[in-house]
Amino acid sequence: MHKLATRPPKLPSHIGQYRVLGHLGEGATSQVFHARDEFHGRDVAIKCVRAPLAASAGGSGGAHFYERFFAAEAALVGRLSHPNVVQIFDAVADPVQPHLVMEYVPGTTLRSFCRPDALLSLEQIVEIGFKCAMALGYVYRQGLIHRDVKPANLLAVMDGDQVIDVKVTDFGSVFQLDAERTQIHRVGSLAYMSPEQLDGSALTCGADIYSLAAVMYHLVAGRPPFEGPTQPALMHQVFNEDPAPLSGLRDSVPASLDTLIRRALAKQPGERPASWDEFAQGLSGLVARREVPRGRIQGVLDSERFNLLRALEFFAGFGDVELWEVVHRAKWQRFAFGHPLYKKGQAGGSFHILAQGEVEVFRDGRRVAQLGHGTSVGEMAYLAPSQDLRLHRADVVVTTPCTTVSFTPETLGQLSPGTRHRFDDAFIKVLVRRLHAAHEMLDHPRRIL
Repeated sequence: MHKLATRPPKLPSHIGQYRVLGHLGEGATSQVFHARDEFHGRDVAIKCVRAPLAASAGGSGGAHFYERFFAAEAALVGRLSHPNVVQIFDAVADPVQPHLVMEYVPGTTLRSFCRPDALLSLEQIVEIGFKCAMALGYVYRQGLIHRDVKPANLLAVMDGDQVIDVKVTDFGSVFQLDAERTQIHRVGSLAYMSPEQLDGSALTCGADIYSLAAVMYHLVAGRPPFEGPTQPALMHQVFNEDPAPLSGLRDSVPASLDTLIRRALAKQPGERPASWDEFAQGLSGLVARREVPRGRIQGVLDSERFNLLRALEFFAGFGDVELWEVVHRAKWQRFAFGHPLYKKGQAGGSFHILAQGEVEVFRDGRRVAQLGHGTSVGEMAYLAPSQDLRLHRADVVVTTPCTTVSFTPETLGQLSPGTRHRFDDAFIKVLVRRLHAAHEMLDHPRRIL
């Protein structure tokens, strides 16, 4: 989960069935190791409760220990599946060494980018904020509030010196909205905790929205929104003071970004964005309107692609998790005017969904259809039961410069079953519409482009 730290003096050879490869990090209650899961052929991160704490669990405080340091995350095994949330594979309630087995994420945490001499570009910060907002929105729809959103719990996936993805981790403080058992309050990290979390009030998604905004503030400014020499002094600021404008702490911070982050840091939950979707769309809107200075990432951002897909009719039945999978697995291509997407007689090896632009379909030199954004073309490459039926029956030519999302049958097969099911549903709707149109035109009902 982190870059490999200095090897500790007594690195265990194994934790349970897992071979230990290195030491990743540690906190007050646990240590995290990099290990190998030979059975599944993958690297994992193993979070172990510190030995003194585990040993004390057998005493009178055992139930409290189990609730506070193990049970919350153990209850989430297999429950969370989102590309920007670390998966929890297993929980082993060993009386000597209880541990959690999690997805291994090579890279570092966002703590590395909170120093004034190591700040990320504003473009990257907004992209990180958008992905975290979408991930935490997913978590909230599962009935969970994280309660400890901070830079150390956000893992950065790196490509050189660029952050290319982010994953939310450490659900040890999670609050389950539908739980009947008593849950511990006032947990989290003080510098990023909302006022209602500090005073023990009822929590909504607004508490995590506040915490993510505090993280983004820190990433932009190189300092958290509030700092104090003592805990009481810091708490006084959280309850009573407004954070300094970001525009005065860093050059080129647009007023719209400053306003959005500081609105999410409002003292009253009702004054913050009302939902995770509203906060996420506020962030992506800054990119769409070109209000955030473009840094070294000059290509299309994942947030732009996600919102582009969500606006297309073809993907109307897809959930956020399925859309993120399409963003990451699809091949995104741009084609100029006049480019032939397909030629008559050509064997079909891919299909395209038009994200932008238009194409025209010609049979024997006669235009028979014009297709715009949100339409699929070439889907018989995936649907046809035999190679003979995968030959294109028409020429398909770009008439307005296009951006397409394309898959081959092989890459589509790599998608999760749920996402493939969404594609099948979408294709059925496309084919039904085309059959109906063909019937209306008194054309042959099996003539499918």
